[in-house]
Amino acid sequence: MAGRDEATWRVGVLFSRSGVSGITETEHFLGTALAIEEINRAGGVLGRPIEPVCYDPAGDTDAYRTLARRMLAEDGVEVVFGCSLSASRKSVLSTVERHNGLLWYPSIYEGFEYSENIIYTGATLNQNVFALADYLLQAHGSRIFLIGSDYIYPRESNRVMRDLIEAKGGIIVGELYAALDADDAAHAAMIAAIRDAAPDAVFSTVVGRGAERLYRAYAESGIDRARCPIASLTLAEGQIHAIGPEHCTGHVLAAPYFGALASEENRRFVAAFQARFGPERPTSMWSETAYAQVHLFARALAEAGTLDAERLGAAALRQRLAAPEGELAFDGETRHIWLTPGIGVARADGQFDVVWRARRPVRPDPYLAWSRFETNWLEEGLAA
Repeated sequence: MAGRDEATWRVGVLFSRSGVSGITETEHFLGTALAIEEINRAGGVLGRPIEPVCYDPAGDTDAYRTLARRMLAEDGVEVVFGCSLSASRKSVLSTVERHNGLLWYPSIYEGFEYSENIIYTGATLNQNVFALADYLLQAHGSRIFLIGSDYIYPRESNRVMRDLIEAKGGIIVGELYAALDADDAAHAAMIAAIRDAAPDAVFSTVVGRGAERLYRAYAESGIDRARCPIASLTLAEGQIHAIGPEHCTGHVLAAPYFGALASEENRRFVAAFQARFGPERPTSMWSETAYAQVHLFARALAEAGTLDAERLGAAALRQRLAAPEGELAFDGETRHIWLTPGIGVARADGQFDVVWRARRPVRPDPYLAWSRFETNWLEEGLAA
């Protein structure tokens, strides 16, 4: 094992800056980097700077596992900030547990997982899908078409959306999947099926490069996005910038963070992010969640004084943070985080009009143990 520099806190950063999920994971990486730089400029943690050890798995599931093992077994790392897709998280889980590391995972995901070696800071399905189902039924209509990339997160998210829509009297008029990096023909087939079914809205869990192809093809199809938008949990500002805002206006995102939020914490974050990475780079839920979790980590480390997974993890669950997205706090039973759900509609400048936001943070329910499918979740919030 490489000798550790006791003058620094060495951590791993494991996001794909290339490959199928390169856009969103680059945003994770930049949010992580900005937070580390801010903490180090302020004197580090307990007088020691954070030293990142960074690798790019390039979207390869096996590479995540190999690089996580290298970090934990050879690089002197005990804490890793990393992974986005559920496939990558699951690929490193046994390695992190075997080496007793602590993975900070900043992505939305399907839930139904618990590990003493993971801190989950992204939204669970009750913090995004539940309100979105009500919004689609009330704003657009009862006929919903489901599409997704063919792996665990889209299939589980779509299963829950189906249950919600049907519990509320709606109808699922179609459900299709394409490979994670499917070609234009696969997405053209999806759009042809959507046109034939004539839904009121589409719920999409197509991610990565596939989403970029899908949204461009949807715009070229001529389907009226105001009447029949694509609603998702993933099409955030950075990906809209890559696709072209003109192809995305009218589409819907359910998320806890939008770059257009008007809080002082968010104005400061947006200014710092664009000063560091360029005014053309928008903030998004991907960069903001990664940014916030590093600041939560720093507070926990200041309390625990160690990178030991058990002691640091216990300290982490006691932290609170006024983040750009709002107040964050952990649910100690599940190791997930309380978040404030919101719904936005994409506009011509690549930002979102936030049309609904919860009145207060919502407790995570990753196992759907208490969330009621029949509840009107929009009644739990106020229009922004």
